[in-house]
Amino acid sequence: MEQFLFTFFNAEIAARYWRDILHGMGVTVVLSLAVIAAGLLLGLLLAVARATGKRALVFLVVAFADVMRALPPLIIIIVLFFAFPYIDLAMSSFTATWLALTLVLAAYAEESIWAGIAALPRGQTEAARSTGLSWGQTMGAVILPQALRMAVPALTNRVISITKNTALGSVVALSEILNTAQAASSNAGNPTPLMLGALAYLVIFIPVVLFARWLETRWRWKR
Repeated sequence: MEQFLFTFFNAEIAARYWRDILHGMGVTVVLSLAVIAAGLLLGLLLAVARATGKRALVFLVVAFADVMRALPPLIIIIVLFFAFPYIDLAMSSFTATWLALTLVLAAYAEESIWAGIAALPRGQTEAARSTGLSWGQTMGAVILPQALRMAVPALTNRVISITKNTALGSVVALSEILNTAQAASSNAGNPTPLMLGALAYLVIFIPVVLFARWLETRWRWKR
């Protein structure tokens, strides 16, 4: 046990590198919040565009969603960071990771919200329009509130899954938790910083999981 603690929970090494891990936590939190905000908003806009029923828009939205869901996020990050500079669109590791994860989350969010929209009886739209509401008013006041409640379980699970992929930013040298912990472990010759990194992920994502569970219960769709 003493050897185990010395190897994985070395107090001296932890004291040396905990500030670096804390900085990585900050980067991870900021990146996660940015991905969630942009991804959910873009997904909502895409779902509304698909709901218009216009063939060109529907084709583009479906094609985007299918491609983004089919590609691993790591490949998208690598392409954005390493390939785009060749067409004069260089971006930082933070921007590349944020954009890649935002696009992936938007694709899944669009599908979840669209599924909620499609599940509602068409009569609700017709009834709302018959009262004099425009298409936009019907969508905003009648359809979307119900569709979003139906989509909450799928959205919360996907948000958690995508935001954990912030660790993929380590491939493009983003100083998030995993990259910082790996560098510290290499410098120290000891895996203790990786244990600190694991603890940091727990501190960040356990509250997220608990909040998602509460949200699913609070907004559970009742037919």
